Amino acid sequence: MSEKAESRPSRFGRDPTAARSGENTAAALLLLFTVLAIAWANSPWSQSYTDFWDMHVGLVVGDMHAELSVKHLVNDGLMTFFFFIVGLEVKSQFTIGELTDRSRAAVPVLAAVAGLILPAVVFLVLNPSGDDARAWGVVISTDTAFLVGALAIIGPKYPTRLRTFLLTLAVVDDVGALLAIALFYSDQIRVWPLLIALALIAALAAVRLLPIGRGPAYFVLALGLWLALFSGGVHPTLAGVAVALLIPVFTPERERVEEAAEVIRAFRQSPNSEYARAATRTLRESISINERLQTGFGPYVSFVVLPIFALANAGVRLDLDTVSDALRSPLTWGVIAGLVVGKLVGITAATALVRATGVGELAPGLTLRRIVGGAALSGIGFTISLFIVDIAITDPVKQDQARVGVLAASVLAFALGWLWFRVTDRISPPIPVGATLVRDVDPDRDHLRGNPNASLTLVEYGDYECPFCSRATGSIDEVREYFGDRLRYVWRHFPMERVHPHAMDAARAGEAAGLQGKYFEMGAKMFEFQDFLEWEHIYRYADGVGCDVKKFDEDLHSPRVLHRVMDDAQDAELMDLNTTPTFFVNGRRHEGPFDAASLIRALESSE
Repeated sequence: MSEKAESRPSRFGRDPTAARSGENTAAALLLLFTVLAIAWANSPWSQSYTDFWDMHVGLVVGDMHAELSVKHLVNDGLMTFFFFIVGLEVKSQFTIGELTDRSRAAVPVLAAVAGLILPAVVFLVLNPSGDDARAWGVVISTDTAFLVGALAIIGPKYPTRLRTFLLTLAVVDDVGALLAIALFYSDQIRVWPLLIALALIAALAAVRLLPIGRGPAYFVLALGLWLALFSGGVHPTLAGVAVALLIPVFTPERERVEEAAEVIRAFRQSPNSEYARAATRTLRESISINERLQTGFGPYVSFVVLPIFALANAGVRLDLDTVSDALRSPLTWGVIAGLVVGKLVGITAATALVRATGVGELAPGLTLRRIVGGAALSGIGFTISLFIVDIAITDPVKQDQARVGVLAASVLAFALGWLWFRVTDRISPPIPVGATLVRDVDPDRDHLRGNPNASLTLVEYGDYECPFCSRATGSIDEVREYFGDRLRYVWRHFPMERVHPHAMDAARAGEAAGLQGKYFEMGAKMFEFQDFLEWEHIYRYADGVGCDVKKFDEDLHSPRVLHRVMDDAQDAELMDLNTTPTFFVNGRRHEGPFDAASLIRALESSE
């Protein structure tokens, strides 16, 4: 039997606490370097700021010579890695993430589209013509790093669902911004380099077929694509997006994970360099290259690339003349109005409309009132906004006016979001989702062990492929023995198919066996052999516990069985459960360890 991983999985396979901590640190670092850039640009050494970023660096090979300013090296070169990470996240979200659930994703997707269009419209109302009108793209994008950092600083009550909504919205927002850069901010198009770029993209798509050397092949072809786009007049940072979208993404496959576990077991029994290399290779290949790259390169982008970008682009001189010009400039006010007003109104109105028409629905516990606060924070435009300032506006004076607008809008959006959450949370605190059991125990319906009329109730939501649910059965046995007839134990289904691909099949098998009075016997058998839950094994287990296999097969494919499993799963979704097992003690959600001693203490304290 293969060994199971020792970390308890979240529903989407990542540790949310660690992810949020890293995002908050990245936002703080970005803010620090923004302040440093402004301080440097307004210090007695302000000329050195301009001189440094305008300094040219070059490469000479024979008669060939290429050079870029340091600022363009950052904006055209380093920022390619930022767009690469954005592209990886977009591919992941649309393939295996939040955007795979079309009904749930409809609201943030359509809200994001409105949040792209309306800010541009507001900007163009104030800047309808001339060179300034070209800068409409400055107001369309939300800065994801600052957005999640601002949400953490404000700390609204129960922010999990709002945070997921805003991250989904930010992904679509990034897609829109990337399309705008590609379609509207590329000029002097040259055909032959772009034809070469298309050939390189085709080669990149074929890299996944190589038996070895995929990493070096991606690197060489990606570098060639960057050069081809640069020569072709298309902004070269889009090479990062193109490469990312061609890199495969998948949830960990059971066979590869088990192969890795076997190699690790062999290494533990006989440590040697051959097994060490094999273990490293099989572990690496069990995770998609998309996820490995996000994990490996993401921190460098967050903690190195973006702070350097902020240092290079946020250094606007805030002297009296600049501020005075900005206050009188339609360009500055267009940026402020587009980001602060356009984002707030566009996202809120689109969300309300999508809900009212029934096109999509908000996640449990997420209200329109919460969306308003998130929409206000979405006016924090920084990274891509400053990026587009540099490529949409050529006049340095106008660039400073637009940067003042971006900085002012970000401060105003944060203040507006903070005020909204503080006031609304005080007037009408939100109700936490999933704190109590959404459906009472029904002895005639639920799968129950113990005295149906017991004074204590322990409900478990789990799935048969979850190793932690399997281990919890020992705890449950101890708890039942301790309380005796005072306790009734109930199992409900929560098949987490994204991390446990056989969980739904196993849940249906349990229900089919239950129609023959063998529910818990079948469950125990599947827990015992949970590494082997293919259909050929499941039928063998049903026969082994005494089921009529023909009737089992008929029931297994009946709507009655499927609906019974889906009812439990939908209850879990409604309560916003995201891990298995999740326990409810006398109707209230149990937080903390689920060993026997902890569950006994929780049950005793609930009496």
